[in-house]
Amino acid sequence: MIRLEGIKKTFETKDGPLEVLKGVDLTIRDGEIYGIIGFSGAGKSTLIRTVNLLERPTEGKVFLDDICLTDLSPKVLRKERRRIGMIFQQFQLFPSRTVFENVAFPLRYTGRTKAEITDKVEKLLELVDLSDKKGAYPSELSGGQKQRVAIARALTTDPEVLLSDEATSALDPQTTKSVLKLLKRINTELGVTIILVTHEMDVIKEICDRVGVMEKGEIVEEGDVFSIFSNPQADITKNFVESTMNLSVINDLIAAESPLVELSPGECILRLRYLEKTTSEPLVSDLSRKYGIVINILFANVEIIRDHPVGGLVALVGGPAEQIGRAIQHLKSIGVGVEVIRDNEVLSANCA
Repeated sequence: MIRLEGIKKTFETKDGPLEVLKGVDLTIRDGEIYGIIGFSGAGKSTLIRTVNLLERPTEGKVFLDDICLTDLSPKVLRKERRRIGMIFQQFQLFPSRTVFENVAFPLRYTGRTKAEITDKVEKLLELVDLSDKKGAYPSELSGGQKQRVAIARALTTDPEVLLSDEATSALDPQTTKSVLKLLKRINTELGVTIILVTHEMDVIKEICDRVGVMEKGEIVEEGDVFSIFSNPQADITKNFVESTMNLSVINDLIAAESPLVELSPGECILRLRYLEKTTSEPLVSDLSRKYGIVINILFANVEIIRDHPVGGLVALVGGPAEQIGRAIQHLKSIGVGVEVIRDNEVLSANCA
């Protein structure tokens, strides 16, 4: 449905040209929820705003189906833009208008009768569970309710695509979950394709089908969410996955030289990644018994990603270097990812 080809964007600043997007190619499939994740300054918000040409790319083409939006006249572009709705982090509501009036605002010049507008708005407010708030003003609403109003307003033109630019970043975790559940419902029931920008891997994990990881204006890794979580390749992707699985704490402990990660002779620290079949296997006890090594689990975590289990653990492993090396090779042979976080000179060759 959405295709970006060679998208570049350069801003002129007082310090000279600033290249924010560096030739991004991206395809979003009809009916999917596609996540774009990256740290601040990665270019993700600029990228999503090129989809509806709120930011016109310096170079490259944007396609909606087979229509090249970047080649359209302003008049035709306005018409095609109605197929794309958008919601923002700060809601962008009119403070002096009621909930009903905010949602109805985009329908003013569409040729609909007052009765038709009323019917449309009331159905949308029912969809977002705000029928009882139609006479309220934004100042009387919670953050989650404001975002639901913004979502309802974005749906007034019956868009085929909904762009979400950090739409949950200003919300608490519980409210975020309810808004994400609403977006998933919109995707499922209305068939709306959703492109979602975020810096939170938990958001990606919750509702996205596929994800693109951005760094310094480029997509550095892309794939279905389960594959990205179970086998991240780029360093930045590994950082995101580790943060959501609570396994990155080990890095902080090492940096702080915590006594928990001090190594005795014959020890190393391993991080294991396992998925689906291996999550239900007694790996630790089997390794300990088969290879005669001691395994002390420091951190462990299992996540359910798109109805599939993905797990990981960080462990202090001790024993004969040769036996630890054999255990590592066995883990790799059954599809478990193994990363040596810390070792000593005795184990270096065997823990590689």
